[in-house]
Amino acid sequence: MITNFYIPELNNHDVQELWFQQDAATCHTARATIDLLKDTFGDRLISRFGPVIWPPRSCDLTPLDYFCGAM
Repeated sequence: MITNFYIPELNNHDVQELWFQQDAATCHTARATIDLLKDTFGDRLISRFGPVIWPPRSCDLTPLDYFCGAM
């Protein structure tokens, strides 16, 4: 999904600066997925195993909390 849909869609839009933040679902933290995301986003990856480490169940609010309407 990331390789076939998400990254091509990003390339179709004029995105100058983008951060990618993911939850800690097992499939999202697989080595192949993390390596692909690191190659794509570099140091702008917020993940359990990314360059910007974020705990899987952080008590801090994240931008995704507001976007998904969790509050």
